Amino acid sequence: MTSAVPEGLNSGGVGSLEVRWILPGEPAAGVVSWFGRFPAEMRVVEDVYLLDPHLPGLSVKLRGGRALEVKAYRGSAGVLETAERVCGRLERWHKWSFPHGPPGGRKNQAGWQPVRKRRQVSWFPRAGGPARAGVPDLGGQGGCSVELTEVEAGGAVWWSLGFEATGPPGALRGELDAAAGLVFARALPDGVELGMDGSQSYARWLRRRPGRPGST
Repeated sequence: MTSAVPEGLNSGGVGSLEVRWILPGEPAAGVVSWFGRFPAEMRVVEDVYLLDPHLPGLSVKLRGGRALEVKAYRGSAGVLETAERVCGRLERWHKWSFPHGPPGGRKNQAGWQPVRKRRQVSWFPRAGGPARAGVPDLGGQGGCSVELTEVEAGGAVWWSLGFEATGPPGALRGELDAAAGLVFARALPDGVELGMDGSQSYARWLRRRPGRPGST
């Protein structure tokens, strides 16, 4: 994936360091229980992603029918290997958000893919801090959100575990590493592996998922 920045979006926004895994099927009961030891806020949202035209290095979506979010890929930050059976791609992103309505009058507008998400979100404020439910305003003092999400797209169900660190650029890796250390301090349930094959952003997954025309 190459980085691109749309014209007029050269300042502002929020930088982040992220790692995400997306795997087929519903999250097993063991995974839900494993994640449930942290306080979490439950959110149900439908995001609509722009797939056509393809914009290399960008992820464009309408979040909950209220905001247009544009994310620019800023490059790889290496690999996260923090526990047994855990290995994922660390990616730098920069995000801008604007108030916006739905894409036209039809829910399934050509070129846009609806994705329904049932998210459990925990927030780890500052490195090593205790978890709390929900996510504070972006651009605050820094920390890392961690979410376990059930995802539905194109009639199929998947699940995702994702980490997103925000705050001062020099602190992002430390924030994410600290949150990952706490989350993976308890071993993953038997049979669950978070490897490089499943490590991907939503934008990459939507283009590669089985059943999508042109997917590989």
